[in-house]
Amino acid sequence: MATVKENLLRAAELAQSDSARLDLEVLLGHVLGRSRTWLYTWPEYALSDSEQQQFERLLKRRAAGEPVAHLTGEREFWSLPLLVDSSTLIPRPDTELLVETALALCPQSRQRVLDLGTGSGAIALALASERPAWQLLAADKSPQALALAERNRSRLELGNVQLLQSDWFAGIPAQTFDLIVSNPPYIDAADPHLEQGDVRFEPRSALVAGRQGLADIDTIVAASGDYLAPGGWLLVEHGWQQAAAVRALFAGAGLVGVDSRRDYGGHERLTLGRRQC
Repeated sequence: MATVKENLLRAAELAQSDSARLDLEVLLGHVLGRSRTWLYTWPEYALSDSEQQQFERLLKRRAAGEPVAHLTGEREFWSLPLLVDSSTLIPRPDTELLVETALALCPQSRQRVLDLGTGSGAIALALASERPAWQLLAADKSPQALALAERNRSRLELGNVQLLQSDWFAGIPAQTFDLIVSNPPYIDAADPHLEQGDVRFEPRSALVAGRQGLADIDTIVAASGDYLAPGGWLLVEHGWQQAAAVRALFAGAGLVGVDSRRDYGGHERLTLGRRQC
C-alpha cells in the first residue's frame, strides 16, 4: 500500500479542483482520523488495505466533482465543526461576515434573534456559541435541513437555540426580534455558475430565487417590519452585484441606517438596516 507522502503527491488526479493539495490532505486525514499536521509528521506511514481502499473511493468521488464537505460529512464554520449533507448549503467562510457583523451590532445582554433559512444551523449556532444570553429561533422550510440543524445543535450542546419549520415568516408565531438574519437563495436561475463547482451538488431550492435572484430577499425584507422590535436590525447576505437593489428594498420597506458591508474579497455581500425606534 502507498504511504501518506505518496498519496499526497496525487494532485494531478484532482485537476478539476482549484485546491487539489488541500483536498488530498483533508480526505486523507479523514480516512486516517488524523490532523493535517500529523500527515507531515508521519509521511512514511503506510496505509492499510482498508484505509487505502477507502481513500481511493473518496478520491474518485472528489475527481467526479463531489464537494469535500459531502465526502467527509463535516465543514468548519466560525471554528465550529458542523455536520453537512446534500440537504443544505455547505457553510462558506464569506458568511462569517454576517456573524461578525451581528455580534458587533448587538449587545451581549439578552436578545431575541431569528435566523431565517437556517440550513445546517451555521449562522444561528455560531451566534449562540458567542452569546449564551441570546435566545435564537432558527427556521427552515425543509424538514431534512432542520433535522441536520438539530443534530448540529445537539452535538454542540447549544441550548439557547430553538428550531422551527417555517417558509420564511409564514410559520413564525406573532412576536418581535431584536435581530433577524438570513442567508437566503439569491442566484438567478440562468447564472452559469450553477453548473460549476460544489453548487452542482447543493439543493437548488437553497440557491436559486426568481426575479434575478431577488424574490426571496424581497419577501423577507417586506415582512420584516412586522417582526422587528423598534430599533431591531435586519441583516441579509446577497450576491456581490445585488447590493444596490437590496438597499433599495430595505429603504422601500421603511428601514433606516441602511448600509452594505464588503466581504473578505472586497465585494458588497451583506446589507443591513433597522426598524425605526
